[in-house]
Amino acid sequence: MKPDIAEIPDREEPVSLMEPMRISATSRHRATLTDLSVDLAAHSAGFRRSLPEGVLSALADLVRAMNCYYSNLIEGHDTHPLDIERALKDDYSADADKRNLQIEAKAHIAVQQWIDNGGLQSQMVSTKGICEIHRRFGELLPEELLWAEEPDTKERMQVIPGALRRRDVKVGQHVPISPAALPRFMEQFERAYSGLGKAETIIAAAAAHHRLLWIHPFLDGNGRVARLMSHTMLLEALDTGGVWSIARGLARNVRSYKSHLAQCDLPRRNDLDGRGNLSEAGLASFAHFFLQTCLDQVTFMEELVQPDRLRNRILLWAEEEIRANTLPPKASRILEAILYRGELPRGDVPDMLGTSDRHARRVVAALTERGVLVSDTTRTPLRLAFPAKLAPRWMPGLFPET
Repeated sequence: MKPDIAEIPDREEPVSLMEPMRISATSRHRATLTDLSVDLAAHSAGFRRSLPEGVLSALADLVRAMNCYYSNLIEGHDTHPLDIERALKDDYSADADKRNLQIEAKAHIAVQQWIDNGGLQSQMVSTKGICEIHRRFGELLPEELLWAEEPDTKERMQVIPGALRRRDVKVGQHVPISPAALPRFMEQFERAYSGLGKAETIIAAAAAHHRLLWIHPFLDGNGRVARLMSHTMLLEALDTGGVWSIARGLARNVRSYKSHLAQCDLPRRNDLDGRGNLSEAGLASFAHFFLQTCLDQVTFMEELVQPDRLRNRILLWAEEEIRANTLPPKASRILEAILYRGELPRGDVPDMLGTSDRHARRVVAALTERGVLVSDTTRTPLRLAFPAKLAPRWMPGLFPET
């Protein structure tokens, strides 16, 4: 570190600079946002209830990879879903740049899995929890990706996983608060967004998303951390089960996403624009965009995995593979049974297929090799998996076709 940044700059900014932190109960925008949050909660709960437990688990694994793909795409890092899937099996590209992006994707998935398994619990908007997201992600990255560049001077700055930045930065037209002010702004952030009820958390998720980016606590990685924090807030408030993701919607509307964030940076316009330093109208507009994007993604996933349609697409694929002699006969019966029951004990397979134990093991092995069946051990029940390579057939539209 250079001597001139050994002392952390402090411009003694008051925390009121980032007010309003939430859309007030008396705001003219509040009723519309409340209606959206109610619709989102109803659709999200209904979608999760419609899925058998075995399908829910497999879908959550695929959505985790999808979330990683689209979140990294927003940052300009395009790692193909197949390359992400290979990275999860420790199969990396010989090209150093592609390999680094594969490792980055694998790191993102690992952190989200930790979150999905309850790693953050009630710490999702605390300084400790937010720094932990950044630390876990950064410590899994290759050294080449732990550097940020100052846009004007092109100076390279080392990113320390989990550490709040110790120098000033500029993000587009926005100059975030001074480094020494970060602890008090993060404390105010936690006070504003913790301990809220579920309904208020849903409405406040968008505001928290922007305000964390406005604070810009880290030298780099703020966008991914903000999206993972938002994922956590919605996971807890909506009990989503991880079967849909806002990242896909944000990436598909990335210009609107970034434009809304920029509008939230603007100062209050007039006496009708709230009572804080920043524009309440800009924050409300982003909250509307954010919640509508969530609702769109739930609807998209709900239509995509309608039980009959999903079953027909999977069984059609299996029959085509059987005719092509790439899967053994009757393999589709196993998939059909799991789609109905969620999981299938291995001991049930021979009777269901009307074959010997040896032949049943061959059929299971063939499906496992294709990546469509998984189990925790060689004795535990079989479950469905959604490999990325089959996403165009089984889940059309989930990933880009190219």
